Amino acid sequence: MHTTPSTAATLELKEIKGRILEGPDPAATERQHAKGKLTAHERIALLLDKGSFTEIEALRRHRATGFGLEDKRPYTDGVITGWGTVDGRTVFVYAHDFRIFGGALGEAHATKIHKIMDMAIAAGAPLISLNDGAGARIQEGVSALAGYGGIFRRNTLASGVIPQISVMLGPCAGGAAYSPALTDFVFTVREISQMFITGPDVVKAVTGEEISQNGLGGADVHAATSGVAHFVYDDEETCIAEVRYLVSMLPSNNRELPPETLTEDPADRSCPALLDTVPADGNRSYDIRTVIEELVDDGEYMEVHAAWAPNIVCAFARLDGRTVGIVANQPAAMAGVLDIKASEKGARFVQFCDAFNIPLVTLVDVPGFLPGVDQEHEGIIRRGAKLLYAYCNATVPRVSVVLRKAYGGAYIVMDSRSIGADVALAWPTNEIAVMGAEGAANVVFRREIAASDNPEETRAQKIDEYKRNLVHPYYAAERGLVDDVIDPADTRLSLISALRMLAAKDASLPRRKHGTPPQ
Repeated sequence: MHTTPSTAATLELKEIKGRILEGPDPAATERQHAKGKLTAHERIALLLDKGSFTEIEALRRHRATGFGLEDKRPYTDGVITGWGTVDGRTVFVYAHDFRIFGGALGEAHATKIHKIMDMAIAAGAPLISLNDGAGARIQEGVSALAGYGGIFRRNTLASGVIPQISVMLGPCAGGAAYSPALTDFVFTVREISQMFITGPDVVKAVTGEEISQNGLGGADVHAATSGVAHFVYDDEETCIAEVRYLVSMLPSNNRELPPETLTEDPADRSCPALLDTVPADGNRSYDIRTVIEELVDDGEYMEVHAAWAPNIVCAFARLDGRTVGIVANQPAAMAGVLDIKASEKGARFVQFCDAFNIPLVTLVDVPGFLPGVDQEHEGIIRRGAKLLYAYCNATVPRVSVVLRKAYGGAYIVMDSRSIGADVALAWPTNEIAVMGAEGAANVVFRREIAASDNPEETRAQKIDEYKRNLVHPYYAAERGLVDDVIDPADTRLSLISALRMLAAKDASLPRRKHGTPPQ
């Protein structure tokens, strides 16, 4: 067979592309699999629709010299970049290849990431990073550090413009950890994901503390203790499948509305089970997630930060086939009280939903802010105000429902009508007041109770009097602070009706460069 120059070039290209796909050597792939980890291309294949991935700069090689780098110049330079689709919608992706330089970032590696980030912003499509790298490539010195700076700047420019999702599938140490922290959502996998600014060896040298990598910065630590991770899973396959599910609920950019889906769950479906789910007695606990499951389409929702600040629940779901963000107090954890962590968790979620045109549904059952010296000294005033600021600043459709109690400043903060809720509803079991009747009676009628021949009987009478005058379920409605008191069974229909009415809401804020939210 005669081989023309063009045929030879084509064969050479195929051979190079084949080697790129296989990786540096079979042993490296075996080592990756032995750790329970997939390769970069295998991860991308799970993330994207079959056959949709278009890789760019696969032939890129570094040009660094010294420390033996000039003799080791693999294609891709340790990061796979390109675009594809998730459920037919374009997304951009980059994935560290741990088999090459341990996924460490050098100049060429960083430039590839910068390019794909710029493309994602220009195209108005989500950016997903599959992180599995050893940090900056030490042999390239400050060039590697500058590469991270370029990533951080682009993360910030893309914030609120396109959804940014970080999937942690290996180590992420030092300055590299700041890129995921700047993105919207961080997914982690147990026993595989580790994130920390300084590793166990440095911690031991400086403080004398001994701790493992997972104990310092493993998936569960960041999901439940630090709040860095929004989601945690047991394996890569489940994690990546959930990334796809999240993408299906989000708009591609801040100029679009979230995608709509067809649902067979009727908008007018009654929810009588709610009458048994939520006890009328405000002192009895229940799981707010049961309420959410009953209200949303097909009972499906995706909870964000499930293990961190569990006294507030933030979740994506659909109502009438449209994505909504749900913020709800959780009586099953700390009686649903607001504290520093819950306020920060709720604030970030509200801000994300507002940035990406996702309507907000707030389910209120809150006894107040958590009292205590630690809370005050750690800045509950400053940090609790973050949730207040986020709601006040939000221009998306906002509907709130008071299920039971809503006391004091916490009532105001949980998207009350006074801070801009478009529609405020309440169940007949609602108690909206400055504080609970028992505490209020002890303050307002202190002298009468103290002077009484039977203080306990007088206290009971005054508590009942306070309830009848100020805490009855129609007090707020009579003053226009609640638009309607509804049958709990009609909550789903009422929410969908309000959101349909608000679908074309057009609100704007005063002209400004940006606000200065409480820090």
